[in-house]
Amino acid sequence: MRSRVYLLFVYLLLFLSSSSVSSWKRDEFRNCNQTPFCKRARSRKPGFSSLIATHVSISDGDLIAKLIPRNEKDPVVNPLILTLSAYQDGVLRLKIDEDPSLDPPKKRFEVPDVIVPEFLNKKLWLQRLSEEVIGGDSGPSSVVYLSEGFEAVLRHDPFEVYVREKEGGKRVVSFNSHGLFDFEQLRVKKEGEDWEERFRSHTDTRPYGPQSISFDVSFYGADFVYGIPERATSLALKPTKGPGVEESEPYRLFNLDVFEYLHDSPFGLYGSIPFMISHGKTRGTSGFFWLNAAEMQIDVLGSGWDAEESIGLPSDRNRIDTLWMSEAGVVDAFFFVGPGPKDVVRQYTSVTGTQALPQFFATAYHQCRWNYRDEEDVAQVDLKFDEHDIPYDVLWLDIEHTDGKRYFTWDRVLFPTPEEMQKKLAAKGRHMVTIVDPHIKRDESFHLHKEATEKGYYVKEASGKDYEGWCWPGSSSYPDMLNPEIRSWWTDKFSYENYVGSTPSLYIWNDMNEPSVFNGPEVTMPRDALHYGGVEHREVHNAYGYYFHMATADGLVKRGNGKDRPFVLSRAVFPGSQRHGAIWTGDNTAEWEHLRVSVPMILTLGLSGVAFSGADVGGFFGNPEPELLVRWYQLGAYYPFFRAHAHQDTKRREPWLFGERNTELIREAIHVRYMLLPYFYTLFREANTSGVPVMRPLWMEFPADEATFSNDEAFMVGSSLLVQGIFTERAKHASVYLPSGQSWYYLSSGTTYKGGTTHKIQVSEDSIPAFQRAGTIMPRKDRFRRSSTQMANDPYTLVIALNSTQEAEGELYADDGKSFEFAQGAYLHRHFVFSDGKLTSSNVAPYASGKSQFSSGCNIERIVLLGYSGRPKSALIEPANHKADIEMGPLYLRTGSSPTVLTIRKPNVRIEDDWTIRVM
Repeated sequence: MRSRVYLLFVYLLLFLSSSSVSSWKRDEFRNCNQTPFCKRARSRKPGFSSLIATHVSISDGDLIAKLIPRNEKDPVVNPLILTLSAYQDGVLRLKIDEDPSLDPPKKRFEVPDVIVPEFLNKKLWLQRLSEEVIGGDSGPSSVVYLSEGFEAVLRHDPFEVYVREKEGGKRVVSFNSHGLFDFEQLRVKKEGEDWEERFRSHTDTRPYGPQSISFDVSFYGADFVYGIPERATSLALKPTKGPGVEESEPYRLFNLDVFEYLHDSPFGLYGSIPFMISHGKTRGTSGFFWLNAAEMQIDVLGSGWDAEESIGLPSDRNRIDTLWMSEAGVVDAFFFVGPGPKDVVRQYTSVTGTQALPQFFATAYHQCRWNYRDEEDVAQVDLKFDEHDIPYDVLWLDIEHTDGKRYFTWDRVLFPTPEEMQKKLAAKGRHMVTIVDPHIKRDESFHLHKEATEKGYYVKEASGKDYEGWCWPGSSSYPDMLNPEIRSWWTDKFSYENYVGSTPSLYIWNDMNEPSVFNGPEVTMPRDALHYGGVEHREVHNAYGYYFHMATADGLVKRGNGKDRPFVLSRAVFPGSQRHGAIWTGDNTAEWEHLRVSVPMILTLGLSGVAFSGADVGGFFGNPEPELLVRWYQLGAYYPFFRAHAHQDTKRREPWLFGERNTELIREAIHVRYMLLPYFYTLFREANTSGVPVMRPLWMEFPADEATFSNDEAFMVGSSLLVQGIFTERAKHASVYLPSGQSWYYLSSGTTYKGGTTHKIQVSEDSIPAFQRAGTIMPRKDRFRRSSTQMANDPYTLVIALNSTQEAEGELYADDGKSFEFAQGAYLHRHFVFSDGKLTSSNVAPYASGKSQFSSGCNIERIVLLGYSGRPKSALIEPANHKADIEMGPLYLRTGSSPTVLTIRKPNVRIEDDWTIRVM
């Protein structure tokens, strides 16, 4: 019997393994028609909602109201409680929930530990509300202060909430303007009622009945809407319903393990961030966020979708209507008024937190494969990088390094001396990452399983016993990460005592944390599984991976006694994930279309607060042709997270395996990344302080340029660098739109191109088109080492790209690259300005008296002047009062045929000092 069970288990794993490399099977996942709450919500017509707002008052600084049916003949429901709260910087929060005083069957789930405490401290205590009759309404509406230029309106009858500009009263974002709001209240099951839902062979008991919420949201003055990752589709979200729209699915937000996903599909992938941002030329930018961890479906409604209805809305400007539908939870929604793109992202990240500042090494190149076989394989790969003069910082180990898929263990035959292996890498300034997934092997001899079972730390079945599912180890159970006590328990597992074989240079990768369950409905956990506090899995599903990511990152912080920043990569993503580490876009494929779609996927994550993300270079599945691999490296060098990764069934694809010429091309692509690391790190600090992403859509930097609004094949890295990918085979030319306002300098040659037009650029195999924006100064490090750690004391180069008025500016941020001391002021932040023939370096870091200090002995060894109109011979450096030569020098130090450009040689000024350099 035991052998038969074992054979069945092996067969299951073989089936799952083979299915994981086959094409995506649509029928394994539910569509809207198979999802009752989505089908019901989508069938409703405008004007469906009959609720009105009553008993409006101010209490504890909030506007409070009840929502009740307008007509006595309407179905009897308990009143809902509405709360409107205003926060600094123009953020409006709307909450709608059941009235707890009426004793509902249970408390509906509100997602904890996502909103940062600092945001709650920014609440504006409303003192009063004013009343105003809106349009032809029979009664007044309530108006409250939001910010200097905006106010919030609660329309009583019909019930509606919107934000408007104070001057002129133009709407920005509205809620329930089309009367599609519906809130299914929890009930006690009556005899004869059948609430069960079935999909394929799975049954969901739904003990509290239908509990979905749906409503419409409108964005005014919008040309396009973006956001709501994660999916492989265009940056600008296409309509999913309305005249002229082919039968389509809504955009789905439900964390799923989707192998070999399709490009250009509304289907949801590994993460769910219910944040949408709109942009238009007339109004600017606004946003809407619904904090909810249940499955969500969102329609973008095409123009004229409500043409047959009698509801009239303001139509003086463009408007995009959307329909939001969720299976459970409460309404906990946030309106962001902008008015600029960076304002909206800053407002959103003020709620969910900004990107954690990564360690410097993590911003460099990572080498990964499922799996490096053993310690000898690791040593050989490491040696080959050095032999081929290719820098890298991190070597990764997938699940096969463990003892039988037991996490926190090592296969001691293949990896007998893991500490020594890590120390050898660390001697070169390199690091290692190992994988730790949430499924724990159900093996009585495995101490982790034994402890979790004894403590009752696993997610439970609806019946109350430990939930058992299948994943890589076979029979597995899953820690209930919603429980703070269990998260605390998990953090201790990363100590050096508990994770035997780990060292300070080892960091972590969280995969399969959607959570993935091979034999579960839609390859995930059943919706009626139970978590801490009686919360059903349906209510918390999309946040499970978030809590797992959080606990892992906290574990690394605790391991280092709070001194070192963690590095944890997660596949699942949720609002706030940016506070805990990096994200990658999952199991992509070695195809040109997957290379192309990686750009809008990463841009969308960035718009949604996740600044540290990337796609597997080369594609996870399949074997890329050398040209595709080279082009992917050339593009991936500009991803915020730069990692190559491949499936175990693919051919080995380390950079030196494709012939000398391709090795050279990949080497140069990686060198570009290392050269630009000071610029990238400065941008990561900007993301950490403001929420503005590292990799940005063109319209974020050029919000008035309509030609940028739907462009998702090019992107900005910061405000200075524009990159255009090459997404077709044997390309000889690329059409590149360069935004208006300034000229642009071709990165590889220094050649000037005019802005505001599309250029046909001749391209070669050497690089992809990249341009520095006129008027900017970019810091570089032009010497190349084995790893970024070994570059710490190397000198800088400043590249000054002058605009039409012979001016430019830029910034440089530097700290120790690893600790949290920067939070106490231990960093350098320099501002460079070139004007009137003079370059000035000044300190923009606040003075931190008595706090930690950071000092750098790094000098600036070269200053490159692009677009300078004169022919200077020397430069006067103050206050040192010495001169430096100005001559024609190479644009890049490494390339043999580098073009020559005007260069100030060896000014030898320190980056931490104030100084001026006058061109003479």
